[in-house]
Amino acid sequence: MTRPVTRNGPRTPYRQRRQANSQAMAGPAYGAIDLGTNSCRLLIAVPDGKSFAVVDGYSKVVRLGDRLSETGVLHDQAQSRTIGALRECSAKLALRGVTQLRAVATEACRQASNAAAFQARVLAETGLKLDIIDAAEEAALTVSGCGDMLHSGFGHTLLFDIGGGSTEVVWVATPPDRPAQLIDMISLQFGVVSLRDEFGPECLSAERFQELLNRVDAAIRPFDERNAITRHIAGNDVRMIGTSGTVTTLGAIYLDLPRYNRTRVDGLQIGFDSIRQISARLAEMDCGSRIAHPCLGRGRGDLMLMGLAILRAVCERWPVGRLGIADRGIREGILFGLMAADGVAGVSLPIEWPTSAQRLGAG
Repeated sequence: MTRPVTRNGPRTPYRQRRQANSQAMAGPAYGAIDLGTNSCRLLIAVPDGKSFAVVDGYSKVVRLGDRLSETGVLHDQAQSRTIGALRECSAKLALRGVTQLRAVATEACRQASNAAAFQARVLAETGLKLDIIDAAEEAALTVSGCGDMLHSGFGHTLLFDIGGGSTEVVWVATPPDRPAQLIDMISLQFGVVSLRDEFGPECLSAERFQELLNRVDAAIRPFDERNAITRHIAGNDVRMIGTSGTVTTLGAIYLDLPRYNRTRVDGLQIGFDSIRQISARLAEMDCGSRIAHPCLGRGRGDLMLMGLAILRAVCERWPVGRLGIADRGIREGILFGLMAADGVAGVSLPIEWPTSAQRLGAG
């Protein structure tokens, strides 16, 4: 059955390679690498008006954070997988003649006791300098990367990113006549990989699932209370946006796509009723059936239930009613920052950054 597709605003903040004009393609190339607990992702783009045109990209599941929650270290096999992916990124960067690059690592490297040694190994074996950023900067880059999705007629945006090792929730003011303003954020010290390691990949009993929901809700309740988010939702003043693999995969399943298609998913809005229905259907599958699903596969099939549990807790705490899906985030935020810092004509940051990242909460 074909489902109605609802969008709010432009579908993407930048143009894809096939849409880029020849003038844009001739400009200087910029690169952004986002190394997370589960995936390594690259985006290469050139300035194009007030935004940029993508000329190349790369994404690979590397499971850098495998067993990190148990051992506290990045294991040799995980490091080798990741460095292999970073070598491919380095080759693409050289091929495209990238002049400005930033490569960042997030929660897995924040937690690992051997992160500094891993950084040195990455530099020696790939030539890439890897910055380990704190949760506040990760949140700011994610919000910046969402660009035009932040301006949708609502005074506030509640944005979340369900990662592999952590989950960031950000509260953003979205005034109609100026850039978005970061108000507060929280970084929860669990994500789909760490929860999978704890609870396993198979279906949970009702009691264990409720235990997980209670844990998530207890973690986000103080954030709700200090920002009066529930009161703003009651006043119909909040839009909710999710940027994680959990929600983009959910969007692909909602659309019954035979395989993932970014242009169909990015900008999609899904009602909470549909989220509950899809979640219930996936919860009934065993891990093998989820891995066999064309929109999940081995990269996400064993992680999806944990992501949906976090998503359900977020939706129950904050009943906005609709979720906007953004297939964009840290990499796009990096690109906007690099181009704005270079003084590229027409390019500006979509958000007002705090004078210090420490002004944002990370508790």
